[in-house]
Amino acid sequence: MEDVLAVYARGHDPARPVVCMDEKPYQLLAHARDPIPATPGRDLQQDSEYVRHGTCSIFCWVEPLGGWRRVDAQPRRTKLDWAGQVQRLLTVDYPEADKVVLVMDNLNTHTIASLYEAFDPATAFALAQRLEIHHTPKHGSWLNIAEIELSALSRQCLDRRIADLDTLNAELTAWQQATNANQRQVDWHFTTDDARTRLRHLYTKN
Repeated sequence: MEDVLAVYARGHDPARPVVCMDEKPYQLLAHARDPIPATPGRDLQQDSEYVRHGTCSIFCWVEPLGGWRRVDAQPRRTKLDWAGQVQRLLTVDYPEADKVVLVMDNLNTHTIASLYEAFDPATAFALAQRLEIHHTPKHGSWLNIAEIELSALSRQCLDRRIADLDTLNAELTAWQQATNANQRQVDWHFTTDDARTRLRHLYTKN
């Protein structure tokens, strides 16, 4: 926990940006019957029955101090999918950064080994050399700013049925562009001193 909090205490450094990532599963759902549009004095009406069109995974990348986000839905969340997302992060989003300081959870796909499964050894090594990885502790996902952003995204963008991946990605892109245009930064207040005071029951006592 203190390792992640120390990362969040760093100042903004374009050469070593701090980026948080998280992912969430999402069900693609269609209406079984067409909804009845809203009219003056009456809300939209939709049947409780729906049609499942499978699931996908939404990847979320956030630079808290840069006011930048990228969200992307993929059919799966395999090691290869995560590796492809990291390659994009390093070569498209932050090609000039010396290193990207990456905060994420300990999901089994979130490892350097995934890069070696996806790419040839030279490419995987080059990508790995540009990462400084910090994992949130078990049961400490609340420390991941990307998880907080996914919660906001769910409330603001995913509060209705979306039937297919293309439509979902169009909605995600619209949210991403609007949010990035505002350059809304994340002002993280919970510090190491706060943790040692408020969560002292988690520390080992000698």
